[in-house]
Amino acid sequence: MLTVDFQRFRVSPGDRILDMGCGAGRHAFELYRRGADVVAFDLDADELAGVEKMFGAMRLEGEVPEAAKAETVQGNALDLPFPDDHFDKIIASEVLEHIPNDMDAMRELLRVLKPGGRLAVTVPSWLPERVCWALSEDYHTAPGGHVRIYTRAELEAKLKATGFTVRGHHHAHGLHAPYWWIKCAVGVDNNDNPLAKAYHQILVWDIMKRPLATRLAERALNPLIGKSVVVYFAKPRTPSAPVADDRETADAV
Repeated sequence: MLTVDFQRFRVSPGDRILDMGCGAGRHAFELYRRGADVVAFDLDADELAGVEKMFGAMRLEGEVPEAAKAETVQGNALDLPFPDDHFDKIIASEVLEHIPNDMDAMRELLRVLKPGGRLAVTVPSWLPERVCWALSEDYHTAPGGHVRIYTRAELEAKLKATGFTVRGHHHAHGLHAPYWWIKCAVGVDNNDNPLAKAYHQILVWDIMKRPLATRLAERALNPLIGKSVVVYFAKPRTPSAPVADDRETADAV
């Protein structure tokens, strides 16, 4: 289940791309399939071990272009182990809301991104996340959990203050917000609740089959209750010059 829209965040073979806070690797795998040179970065060694195995399986199954490269790197988002101006593009999906010193992490993203490079950031949307926090304290107080709820304006303002320019936004996963509301209401760790199990089965069916009816429903729901907000940014080519609006299509990055 991808959150970043790759029609807007265009990836070319050979692009050097960082998936910062990759988690289980969903975006890293898609980048690899598209021929990028991918670095999957995370603090969690167990998550990275699973990502590494999947990279190997994808290579063995011929799912990736011959020239594509992929590696995993463990580390801290506040001190990225990469040189300045190293990556063509960066994805930071569902990670900044976990980091207390989020602007320090944002400055590191700016440092390692090449001038003119693109950044895609996703965080939980304000309204669905606020409902989850109201329904369940466990949802946001567990170790490693969410430490803040962003408004889009706050997220954009912080990254603009860091030095990025804003390139557009959208919402995603409108069908998923009710599932998390149910989970928060019945207990985040209660996987046996019949309603939560039934809704989860619907989501899995939707992800696998992608029927037109649910695609249209999610498109209508995304601006209202999309579980995630996705904002696209660029690093200016010079400190004083904004990135030119060279988008191939409307809102493309």
